[in-house]
Amino acid sequence: MAITLDPKIPSGPIAEKWDRHKFAMKLVNPANKRKYTVIVVGTGLAGASAAASLGELGYNVLNFCIQDSPRRAHSIAAQGGINAAKNYQNDGDSVYRLFYDTVKGGDYRSREANVYRLAQLSVNIIDQCVAQGVPFAREYGGLLDNRSFGGAQVSRTFYARGQTGQQLLLGAYQSLMRQVQQKAVRLFPRREMLDVVLVDGKARGIVIRNLMTGAIEKYVGDAVILATGGYGTAYYLSTNAVNSNVTAAWRAHKRGALFANPCFTQIHPTCIPVSGPHQSKLTLMSESLRNDGRVWVPKNKGDRRPPDQIPEDERDYYLERKYPSFGNLVPRDVASRNAKQACDDGRGVGESGLAVYLDFKDAIGRIGVDSIKEKYGNLFQMYQKITDEDPYKVPMRIYPAMHYAMGGLWVDYNLMSTIPGLHVLGEANFSDHGANRLGASALMQGLADGYFVIPYTIGDYLAANPLPKLTIEHDAFKEAADSVQKRIDTLLSVKGAKTIRSIHRELGAVLWDDVGMSRNEAGLRRALERIPKLRDDFWHNVSVPGTPDNLNQSLEYAGRVADYLEFAELLTLDALNRRESCGGHFREESQTPENEALRDDANYSYAAAWEFKGVGKAPELHKEPLVFDEVHLTQRSYK
Repeated sequence: MAITLDPKIPSGPIAEKWDRHKFAMKLVNPANKRKYTVIVVGTGLAGASAAASLGELGYNVLNFCIQDSPRRAHSIAAQGGINAAKNYQNDGDSVYRLFYDTVKGGDYRSREANVYRLAQLSVNIIDQCVAQGVPFAREYGGLLDNRSFGGAQVSRTFYARGQTGQQLLLGAYQSLMRQVQQKAVRLFPRREMLDVVLVDGKARGIVIRNLMTGAIEKYVGDAVILATGGYGTAYYLSTNAVNSNVTAAWRAHKRGALFANPCFTQIHPTCIPVSGPHQSKLTLMSESLRNDGRVWVPKNKGDRRPPDQIPEDERDYYLERKYPSFGNLVPRDVASRNAKQACDDGRGVGESGLAVYLDFKDAIGRIGVDSIKEKYGNLFQMYQKITDEDPYKVPMRIYPAMHYAMGGLWVDYNLMSTIPGLHVLGEANFSDHGANRLGASALMQGLADGYFVIPYTIGDYLAANPLPKLTIEHDAFKEAADSVQKRIDTLLSVKGAKTIRSIHRELGAVLWDDVGMSRNEAGLRRALERIPKLRDDFWHNVSVPGTPDNLNQSLEYAGRVADYLEFAELLTLDALNRRESCGGHFREESQTPENEALRDDANYSYAAAWEFKGVGKAPELHKEPLVFDEVHLTQRSYK
């Protein structure tokens, strides 16, 4: 089908665009909402909030998740906080400043209108969550507390110790289960979406596999919402839950949804370092720790003394030295690259030399152990449990790790993909963060999309489009289900000798080495040679034990790795095509004399949206020009 990229950005001043758009959109009469069925795939913050909100409005909602409970969605792992421009600290924050910080933090590679709307809606999210009973931290007088996060010089992050994602998800889950109890939402746990069904060019349903029985099931809807998270586990080792995957988004891409900016991946600077080849995931240490922790390495190469034996004048607090205005709270991409540079210089710490210190000694001396425990107690406990080191007594050792995907399916201002009726929320879309997400903005985007954007925009789509009644007997559902079954049968028929995990680990090593924190032409071309060979090896030599007619986690895993072996090629191709550095995408050929990311605005000020043309075939690039009327393009600086 012919694809036209129309972002549907409303006219008018940026501060009025969303309000004007809400008025201009078509509405669905309350009595008519019950006539429509909306499919929501995912129960994280974006999915649960969308399903709950749409159920509350009166739509019939079918909500699917791969876990046994919506509470196990990966949103629960978010630690540090959620941004909102409330300006409770009276420190100069505003909606415009949050908008500006987010555009700048994303290195000027996001769509201004979407980012401004996100900043506007941030203030509503906090009110919504407080009303739900989310136990945000409060000051002594009872007012909501804030702390700082990277890329901002104000304190706008609301938090619940180091468990903010968990508490926000429980709030959304309670709202969701209220709608389930009222039969406005039907919940389908342990189901994995394996295809989206198109009828007359519109998304009209999904095909899923029941992960308990193995049955292939088909569901009809008038619109489909994907809120299935990001693709960080393509790298094998990441901070994401091991079941996080790209499958739903990738299958939609193969049906015609363009995939935007897949090379925009985020490496988080504060993670517990890799300890050995036995690991299947890594553990995040919240960015909030950089409020009180100081990052340093020894000044001298190869210094292997314990940290308490290295005197102050032989320590390099390199973020404070290089970026005095922001110090340890520079954005994640900047902090990650500097940690890598320090370790590449031979000044890394720990047995591997691939770590830097995050030291709380000064903060403990300033405000006391009890205050640190109150702020970060569960994070310190988690660190000690994993490393057997007490961070109250010795500095934490941290190193960057794959964490988040700014890229995702392309969506317009209404959060609709290039497939009419297929809407994409949260981390699964590309829309708000550009080339680098600021800390505490993922939770903000997921809840803004689910609670405050999609309830308006999906009504406009439903009211404006003829949607004849369908059943699962339609030929399109049969074709999609047959395609899903054929792929499952093929996976089980290979009967090779290699484990799924060993191939995934190989793919992760290729991506981390050549498409990781630092990228160059030679490495990217090397990866583009190796990935198709790995994919071919997978389809000839993988071993997928068991049968398809029951719980088979090996089969689930094999399907996801098969999709990653296709997706990884697009990720790498996008990184090769974007011959500039911006945010988390750092091309060694494009850097300033101070080794900072150097953009090429003349040639790359666009969102790269790729059209699928077949496995192993070159995808077609579509460009959405990025226009900056409010925030003027400058070389990003945090010095």
